[in-house]
Amino acid sequence: SQEETVWEVIIVRTLYLDCFSGISGNMFVGMMLQNDISLEGLKETFSRLPVSGYSLICEPVVKQGIQAQYYDVVLDGERAEHEHCCPDEHEYRREHHHEHVHEHPHAHGHHHHVHVHRGLREIKEIIEKADLSAAVKAKSCAVFETLAIAEGKVHGLPPEEVHFHEVGAVDCILDIVGAVWALEESGIEQIGVSPLHTGSGFIQCAHGLMPVPAPATAEILTGLPFYSTAIDGELVTPTGAALVKTLAAYAGPRPEDFVHERIVYGAGTKDLEIPNVLRGYIGEYKMF
Repeated sequence: SQEETVWEVIIVRTLYLDCFSGISGNMFVGMMLQNDISLEGLKETFSRLPVSGYSLICEPVVKQGIQAQYYDVVLDGERAEHEHCCPDEHEYRREHHHEHVHEHPHAHGHHHHVHVHRGLREIKEIIEKADLSAAVKAKSCAVFETLAIAEGKVHGLPPEEVHFHEVGAVDCILDIVGAVWALEESGIEQIGVSPLHTGSGFIQCAHGLMPVPAPATAEILTGLPFYSTAIDGELVTPTGAALVKTLAAYAGPRPEDFVHERIVYGAGTKDLEIPNVLRGYIGEYKMF
C-alpha cells in the first residue's frame, strides 16, 4: 500500500499587524508596550546601547474611543510635544534625511533634532557592541540595511555610502532596537502584515514637495501591498516600512483561520478622520 504523507503543522506565536492607519517606529513600540512589555525593561535594554542624551515618553491615550499606548523618544534639549503635528511630520523630521541633507524646513515651524551623520557601518557597530541577544542585534542591523538600500537606490549610492542624519540618530536606533527587542521579549515568532495604508498627497522636505509615499518608503514597499485614501499626509514612515519589510513573513489580508487571543494598539500623534493607531492581533498560528 502507498504510504500516506504526513504533514506536520507547526504552531507559533504570531503577531498580525493591521496597518489601516499606517505604521511608524514609535507606533510599533507603543503597541508592544501595551502587550505588557515593561517600560523599565525597555529602558534597561536601551542602557546597553552606547547612546545617550534622550528621554522616553510612554503614556496611554485615546484615539477616537480606542485606548492605545503612545511612545516616543525625546532628545535632550528638545521640547516634548504631546500634541505633535502628525506622525508623518513628526516621524518625517527624524527619517527623511540622506547624506546631502542638512536641514528639514518645516512648514509648521517645529524644531529640528540635532543632526548626527552616521553611516550604516557605524550604526551597525553601535548595535553590535551592545549587550543584546544575537537575534536582536542581527534583526536590528537588517532593518537598517533595508533603509540604507532604499535610500541608496533613490539617491544613486551604494548602501555603504549612505550617510544618515535623522535615521542614524539616537531616536531611530532606539525605535528599531526597541521594536525588535520587544518582539523577542513577547515571544513573537512570526509577523504578518496587512496591506499598508500610506496616506496621500505631498510632504515637504529639504528637496521640496515629495509625493506620498516618499521615494525611500516607496522603494521599501516594493513587493508589499499598499493603498491610499483621501486622508492627506504620510502614514507609513521609512522606519515603519523597513520594520515590516524586514521582519514580516507574510503580507496580505488577515488569514481567516487565524484566531487571535489579544489585540494591542500603538498610537500615532495626530488626530485623523480615522483612529490613528496601529492594531496588532496576537495569537497562536501555524507557520506562514
